[in-house]
Amino acid sequence: MPYLSRIRINPLRAASRTLLANPRALHAAVLNAIPDHPTAERSLWRLDADDPRRPHLLVLTQSRPDWNHLVEQAGWPDADGEHAAVADYTPLLTRLRAGHEFAFRLTANPVQNTPSPTKPTVLQKTQGVPNRARSYRIGHRTAAAQLRWFLARTLKWGFDVPETSTATAPVIEDRQQQAPHQAETIDQADQAPREVRIIARDRRSFSKGDGKPPVVLYTATFQGRLRVTDPHLLAERLLSGIGPGKAYGCGLLTLAPLAGTTAGSGGARG
Repeated sequence: MPYLSRIRINPLRAASRTLLANPRALHAAVLNAIPDHPTAERSLWRLDADDPRRPHLLVLTQSRPDWNHLVEQAGWPDADGEHAAVADYTPLLTRLRAGHEFAFRLTANPVQNTPSPTKPTVLQKTQGVPNRARSYRIGHRTAAAQLRWFLARTLKWGFDVPETSTATAPVIEDRQQQAPHQAETIDQADQAPREVRIIARDRRSFSKGDGKPPVVLYTATFQGRLRVTDPHLLAERLLSGIGPGKAYGCGLLTLAPLAGTTAGSGGARG
């Protein structure tokens, strides 16, 4: 039985700063909440830091987790309120129907596969790009390419993104790479504008501690409205995640009711 958890993180604590700065460390904290066979169980997580003073960790696990260790080390153990909410995810999966619409959020690692990178790294040069049998996985670095990656794959994930009712192109709020209150509007070429925007983009670089080059991920957080086209495909993506980088905070798609609807009328808080 899958469970979706929401944990409040206190960014002022020393343990929190370590977790927030290193996706590998946060992944280990997620695994520590699973009592039996944590490395064999598929789990997804995402850090939502809309308010950097009150970040929240969302985690999808296949068994019921225990977040006491994380609350004590990096949360608000003595404060009022719900420190870690754990909800059964099955009701949402059973309510998915073709044509139903939801608000959604997804942090993903948009990538492309190529045998010949235009700007190979030192490691790729050492390995010999032209002689490599398998393609390299290269992260999309621009907002336009990241959005195209997302929109080109939605039907394979069991949903589509409706056209927007306004004539303006999607707005990309790039908190990491632009000045405050600055935004980038992209041109989707021959596509009609869709009900989706990129609310955050990031370049994550961290070491795995094995002496190898650091892991580098280019991430984008997509938010908008989706319409279910294949409930079975969507349920599979909700449980197994979208795209690469799942161990490092990418791939968790969450749904919520649209404004003016309730969980019982086709929406589910997530």
